[in-house]
Amino acid sequence: MKRILLLSCFLMSLGCREAPKEEPLSSDIEVPKPQYTLSADRNHNKFSRAIPPQLEVTDGSVIEVFTLEATGGQLTINSTLEDFHKVDMDQVHTLTGPIYVQGASPGDVLAVEILDLEPGDWGWTGMGPDFGFLAGDSEAEGFKTFPLDRENNLVRFSEEVVIPLKPFLGVIGVAPDTEEMLVTFPPRANGGNMDDPNMTVGVTVYLPVFVEGALLSLGDSHAVQGLGEVVGTAVECDMRAVVRLQVIKDKQITEPQYETDDYYATTGYGTTIDEAAKKATQYMIEHISTTYDMSEGDAYMLCSLIGDLKIAEVVDVPHMLVTMHIPKSVFKN
Repeated sequence: MKRILLLSCFLMSLGCREAPKEEPLSSDIEVPKPQYTLSADRNHNKFSRAIPPQLEVTDGSVIEVFTLEATGGQLTINSTLEDFHKVDMDQVHTLTGPIYVQGASPGDVLAVEILDLEPGDWGWTGMGPDFGFLAGDSEAEGFKTFPLDRENNLVRFSEEVVIPLKPFLGVIGVAPDTEEMLVTFPPRANGGNMDDPNMTVGVTVYLPVFVEGALLSLGDSHAVQGLGEVVGTAVECDMRAVVRLQVIKDKQITEPQYETDDYYATTGYGTTIDEAAKKATQYMIEHISTTYDMSEGDAYMLCSLIGDLKIAEVVDVPHMLVTMHIPKSVFKN
């Protein structure tokens, strides 16, 4: 992409507005021109129906959204472990939004089609003994910052270790039907902090709608992360995201689901891996049975033959997230 133009767009994004009229940015895949831009300073860090929208869009709109790394700018590429320890956790996660989608009502589904993701110039990863999957079992702590080589699509973890970038948004969520200001850390039925690295470009995420307008928020952007996010952080970074939002009236789901051209996935959250895995399996049985006119028994059996349970994340207490993926290629219709 034209990096100078992209940086200019970011610096000029001082509020929500219609996108500028420049020619589309060049990329490997043609991305629709955004109809709206929402800048990173239009943010919050809770989930609630009481948070006012920062942008209102029509059904089917393509939106360019800029997000900050999870601390909302408290860290820089020159930060140290001491700076990491001083992060104000009350500002985490910094989310851009909410976005009000016209026509979205409780009981509908909001489809978030991820069209483009471009990480910023740098990222960070940190860990400590009181956070992460091994909290209480490990005294390890550490903090690293990384320049992100977007031209070659990689990040150098060390002189010996080079990791391909796979950017995604750790938080994709709509507002729950509550006035309470809920912290963003655990995933819930509204989506939120799912931290699933499969939710990248080419994926459409489906979210159940609980309030008028859906009130979508995006953030906690990552340059790369493994399934599980076991230390509690990924390569945290700023991001430019382009998404298409569509309201679906004839689909009902209890928790988020997503798909690509090749597979369909259900998600389940729970306080244990067992609980989350059972929910993801039950939702997949419902999807197969409804979509392919199959008995629940056959759908359950099919899940055992082609369903892949995956641990998306284990650190966002009190909830864990498990997904089930099935290939679409086995179905003839």
